Amino acid sequence: MSLDELGDAKMASSRLTRDWSAQVIAPEVDKGQGTQGSFVATEFEVRGSGPVLMYASAFGLYRAFVNGKRVGADCLTPGWTCYDDRIAYQAYEISDLVTQGVNRIEIWLGDGWYRSPLMWREFAIPNGWGDRIGALAEIVQGDAVICKTDAQWKSGLLPVLKSGIYWGEDHDARINPQVTGGVEPLATDPALFVAQEAGTVQELPSLTPLKSWAEGDATVHDFGQNVAGYTRITVTGAPGAKVLIDFAEVLDGEGKIDRRNFRAARASLTYTLAGEGEEVWQPMFTFMGYRYARVRIEGEAQVHDIVSVPITSVPEITAGFECGVEAVNKLVSNTIWSQRGNFIEIPTDCPQRDERLGWTGDAQVFAGTACWLADSELFLRKYLRDVMHDQRANGAVPHFTPDPTRRPGSTFEGDWAGSTGWGDAITVIPWQLYLHYGDDAVLRECFPSMLRWLDYLWSISDGPLIRPHSRWGEKGFTFGDWLQPVGDNRKPRPTIADDCAATLYHYISTDLAARIAEIIGEDASDLRKRAEAIRSAFHAEYFSPNGRLAHNDQTSYALAFLYGLVPDEHFEAAKGYFRRVIEDAEYLIGTGFIGTPALLPALSMLGMNDLAEKVFLNRRVPGWLFQVDRGATTIWERWDAIGEDGTIYDPDMNSYNHYAYGAVCQFLFENVAGVQPMAEAPGFAKVRLDPTILPALGHAQMWHETRHGRIEAQWQINGEEVIYTVTLPEGCEGIASDAIGGGTVGRGTHEFRFELKH
Repeated sequence: MSLDELGDAKMASSRLTRDWSAQVIAPEVDKGQGTQGSFVATEFEVRGSGPVLMYASAFGLYRAFVNGKRVGADCLTPGWTCYDDRIAYQAYEISDLVTQGVNRIEIWLGDGWYRSPLMWREFAIPNGWGDRIGALAEIVQGDAVICKTDAQWKSGLLPVLKSGIYWGEDHDARINPQVTGGVEPLATDPALFVAQEAGTVQELPSLTPLKSWAEGDATVHDFGQNVAGYTRITVTGAPGAKVLIDFAEVLDGEGKIDRRNFRAARASLTYTLAGEGEEVWQPMFTFMGYRYARVRIEGEAQVHDIVSVPITSVPEITAGFECGVEAVNKLVSNTIWSQRGNFIEIPTDCPQRDERLGWTGDAQVFAGTACWLADSELFLRKYLRDVMHDQRANGAVPHFTPDPTRRPGSTFEGDWAGSTGWGDAITVIPWQLYLHYGDDAVLRECFPSMLRWLDYLWSISDGPLIRPHSRWGEKGFTFGDWLQPVGDNRKPRPTIADDCAATLYHYISTDLAARIAEIIGEDASDLRKRAEAIRSAFHAEYFSPNGRLAHNDQTSYALAFLYGLVPDEHFEAAKGYFRRVIEDAEYLIGTGFIGTPALLPALSMLGMNDLAEKVFLNRRVPGWLFQVDRGATTIWERWDAIGEDGTIYDPDMNSYNHYAYGAVCQFLFENVAGVQPMAEAPGFAKVRLDPTILPALGHAQMWHETRHGRIEAQWQINGEEVIYTVTLPEGCEGIASDAIGGGTVGRGTHEFRFELKH
């Protein structure tokens, strides 16, 4: 089955498997994790006409060659899943690679995520899913299997001396792969291998250096864009000469490479020349996160060309936004690049340091934006299957998945699961997928896990209010509003408390699950009662008689308003307190990972567009545009990752490619441009048209490719009038808000004129 067919099938909830006659075979020459790479190989015959197909997978990473030519263009296959649950296999037509008669296949193998040490510093877990790498392959012509991995194959060592996800890769081109051993079949359940569930990792067009300069005995290249990927070099020189490349996202105050935030990740490349004319090389089994590459040469060699090769699982952009403030346009571009660099097999937190994990909190706050900017349906459904596999027996959802801390060899204490805001990925991500793509299969597939998660939440404090444990690893621990700025340390701004944040998300997930139950035909009555109990308890616990929220902070107000948790009798008073909190902060952001995506939508919903405009366009730290002005090309992990004086803050915990705060792009599409998917007719069968006019933007326009076709919307200001134009494809209906005149519109271009409100 082709990937297109898999996409059409949407994978449903079933596993698409093969009736394998092949066995997983391990190279006898392999010496274990972190040692020289190895390959397996054999010969096979092709007779007659007809397409020739290859099906392949591996323990570890693989790359196949038929008659010396690479099979396909996919990177890092078979990808990363919970390998104890399922491993993807890929299908390729190789008719153009084979000849009549005898052919040769080699499958090169690397440690990959399967057995590279994962996690950080001294806690790194090697051999997380197994200590033996191996290959699985079948070549089929017509109905006949003409080649399969079995005990007759041979093995040998590769020119890849060492590779690892955090390590990088070392390659000695003087080594010509030779058969030196046999293989060992590994006892494996063939049902473990499932057809590719989403798009594979692909290379994007390469980037050439914008600037290069000397740093000591090295040359530094600035590619102008922070990416996840690797470099490709063209080099000549003497046999045994070496090219050594390391990477960085930023420069220090003296303009030198600063790698401190890579922590224990070596994230470097070494290439030893064969000395046979012009040599072109790039790594095969690793990737790095970087903007800058530093190149040193040992011996007699010359690098004639170097390019940066970004990689991603979501190569096609499906939306765009543009306005009259160039820094905002750059912010959208930065978010796209952060999604590309972190959507590599799973939604990771960062692509550079000794982490690169599928954190659930980051993914849940960004899911809506992800679906706007790229076709993320199959990618996130695949991720959700890993989330559900790693869900604990008590219902706790993992902090990240695939979760190495559950594997043998882990020295991490406590259970890395159960944080509110993070575990709520199991409700929020399926809901966003349903809104954007209109398929309720994802709701049905995830619903049992949602219920288990909700039962876990209730059990933390045996009731609607959640009182989290303060100790990491204990039941009920929560990250709260992670990385929230606190302001001047002499008088910190108020921040949301863990119990309030946890209870807010308890309600959000329970309410979503009730809505989902109704959509898929399940009984929602108990969930509705539970949601109402949480709402009532929240009102009693956190609102004063005068309508002030207990912690009087931006996150509490934003989430409470956005999700309908402000009582009618306190609505106007709480709105006033919310305004005061924003004004007292001088329009600086006071929210972290869970509060930030709610902040501007809440202000917009309340009609406080003057505040939304000032907060969004603020150029100081903390603010979205501050990092743009500092030259960022991706989204930062911390608001103050680089201070106003250029100081790099806390380099041990500082990523310059973290997409979470890029979730503001959802506000740009749904509020500023005013195109909102509707649960009543998901998948953009209906959209609510309700633009938020921020005059300081000058104008705004967007486009988005949906399953129905392209949606476009734009507004411009003409004196005291706003002209709003929307183009809808066939099958998409627009429901205009009363603010722009009301009514229903269908296919075609429609213009709305309304008064600009100050």
